[in-house]
Formats: sequence, C-alpha cells, structure tokens
Amino acid sequence: MSHTIIWIISLLSIAGVIIRPFKLPEAVWAVSGAILLVVFGLILPSDGLSGVLKGLDVYLFLTGMMLLAESAREEKLFDWLAAHATKLSKGSAKKLFILVYLVGTLVTIFLSNDATAVVLTPAVAAAMKSAKVEKPLPYLLICAFIANAASFVLPISNPANLVIYGNHVPPLMQWLPQYIVPSVIAIVITFFMLRFTQRKELHQKIQTGILLPQLTEGGKTALFGIGATATILLIASAKHLQLGLPTAIAGIITSAIVTLRVKKSPMIILKGVSWSVLPLVAGLFVIVEALNKTGLTHTLTNILNNSAVHSVANTVWGSGFGIAIACNLMNNLPAGLIAGNVMAIAHVPEIVKNALLIGVDLGPNLSVTGSLATILWLMALRREGHSVSAWHFLKLGAFIMTTALLFALGTLFL
Repeated sequence: MSHTIIWIISLLSIAGVIIRPFKLPEAVWAVSGAILLVVFGLILPSDGLSGVLKGLDVYLFLTGMMLLAESAREEKLFDWLAAHATKLSKGSAKKLFILVYLVGTLVTIFLSNDATAVVLTPAVAAAMKSAKVEKPLPYLLICAFIANAASFVLPISNPANLVIYGNHVPPLMQWLPQYIVPSVIAIVITFFMLRFTQRKELHQKIQTGILLPQLTEGGKTALFGIGATATILLIASAKHLQLGLPTAIAGIITSAIVTLRVKKSPMIILKGVSWSVLPLVAGLFVIVEALNKTGLTHTLTNILNNSAVHSVANTVWGSGFGIAIACNLMNNLPAGLIAGNVMAIAHVPEIVKNALLIGVDLGPNLSVTGSLATILWLMALRREGHSVSAWHFLKLGAFIMTTALLFALGTLFL
C-alpha cells in the first residue's frame, strides 16, 4: 500500500510540474510532493535529505549558468547577437533562419539549453519585431528545438547530463568520441526537418534597415566571462572534475564584475534569476528517491540487463526511444534521474548508456512538456505575446524529433 501511495503522490506532483494547475510555479508542485512523502512517513527524513544532497552539483551548475545568462541578458548581449544575425541576413528569410539557428546552437552548447529557452527567445522575438517580420514563429521555434538538439555536444550543454551521470560525468576526451557524431547529426537533421516544415513561411520579406544596438562595456564583459567560463569548464571536464562548483564560481565572479563595471546594483541580476528552478530540481530528486524505494530502479535495471543479453542492438533502439517517450510523459528531469540510477548499476555496454542519454536530451523535442527548457521557452513565448498550441508542437515534434533521434541513435553503431 505504501508503494502505491508513493506512486500516486509522485505522479500527481510530476503532473503538477507539467500542467501547472492554478498557474502555480512548477517548484510548488515538486516541493509539495517531496514534503508529503516525508510527512506521511513514506520515506525517512534522512532519505529525503539524501535525495536533496545528490543534486548538489546540479544546483551549483544551474546557479552559475543562470547568473551568467542573466548578466548577459541584462546587458543586452543576446539582443545584440540577434540583431546582428538579422542584419547579416540582408533581407533573406532563409539566410536569417540559418543565422538564428547557428546562434541558438552556440548558446546551447556553451550556456546550456535553459539559457537558449529563457534568454535567447525574447531576444529573437525583439529582433523579429524590429525587422518587422510578419511571421516570426519559424525563428522562435528554433529556440525550442535547438535547445534540446544541441544539448549533448558537451556535458555543460544540458543540466540533464549532470543528472544522468551524477558524480561520474565522463571526462571531455571520453565524452566527445561518444557524443560528437550523434550531436552533429541531431543538430543537422533537426535543422533540415524544421526548415522543411517552415518552408512556406520562409518566403517573407525581412526589413534590412534596422538599428543595431551597441554592445555596452557590461555586454563585452559578460561575453568575455562566458568565454572564460566555457574554457574553464572544458578544462575541468578534461581533467574529470565535477562541473558544478567551477560553474558557480565563474558565474558569481562574472556577474560581480559586470555589475561593478556598469555600476549597477547586484540585486538587479539576482532578481532576474529564476531561483525557483533550484527547489524544483531538489523536489524532483526527493521524488525519485522515493520511487527508488518501490523497487523501480532494480526492476528497470533487470529489464535492461536481460534485454542487452538477448540483443544489444534492440536494447539501444528500445531504450533510446523508450526514454524519449517517457520524457514527454513525465518531463526529462525525473526521467533522467531514474535513467541515471539505472545506468549506475546496470551491466550493459556503453552504447546502451549513450542511447539513454541521447533519448533524455533529444526526446523532449516531441512535446511542450518534454523538458524544463521547452516549458521555459513556452512561458517566454507567451510573455512576448506569441503562442504555440500543444497540438501544433506535437505535430512538428513527431516529425522532427523522431527523425533526428533515429539518425542520432543510428550513428552509435558506426
């Protein structure tokens, strides 16, 4: 009976995170579920604390990346990038599509997919408005799809990567041979599929005489800080160090230097950061810790091990597509946490583990509920006065995500 109640509370909490009843923040539902599990004695307080502490590296990583992204946003760095991309298009809607896609790819790789969703989306919307683009949706869709498609180029490209591997993230020189080819394929296939679906809207005219914003001293400092942080994290990854602490330190130092240089209050940046993401992730860690008490991890591990014994190839395809679908049913953060627990104890070839990570990162491109980044993108879109229905996104995702995932998983056999 206790296992049944754990499942009910956990599933209701995850549903609350995805659906946001009464428009309450996602963190409210995750934290409420975690508290109920402890209060009802379904898990011990020590188990709840253990679940929270497992996410320490992720919290530090998110803190650093959010500070970096907010510092850059406050100094209009992303507006500057989007405006220059628009100017470089020289009135070509197709060329602008390519340029925005390239900017989104770079932001995702070096600042994580959440930054692309939260910070680049408003910048692209502003640039499209300045260029008087009648149908800006194709360019805004880029921010959603590339946020997931490019999220496994590097370990830092997606917090889910840290969630899956925990304290055992592969060093950079091990990561790149495993994921660089699937990443490139995912990025390229997603580009062509998305461009194909938006081909009718890419015949519109783009205003060329737009005013280019000047990059402020604070913006230049933020850009330098992002570059320095990326370099530090690549070195840390190459030396097989945890990425959370260096990211947090780099984010704090960069935001401090930016505020000092432009003589602004640091509270401006601190108020702009979505701090609710941290309790959201902590709550999900506790929920997954409770689900582990029901034997979920061991059951899935046995299924995976038995499947790999019979056919590694079938296990790669099944686990990749299976976890991709699971991400859209319960969001990729809890799905990634469960997959990470399974990967830690499963005795399967590395190719199967690669398939699981690709499924967790790329799979959310199926629906608007697939990842935290896509949910944040949808919220940013609405704030800019645009909207995309869940059904419209699902139709696009069914075509774009499944094709990209098929090719990405296929490259694992090369």
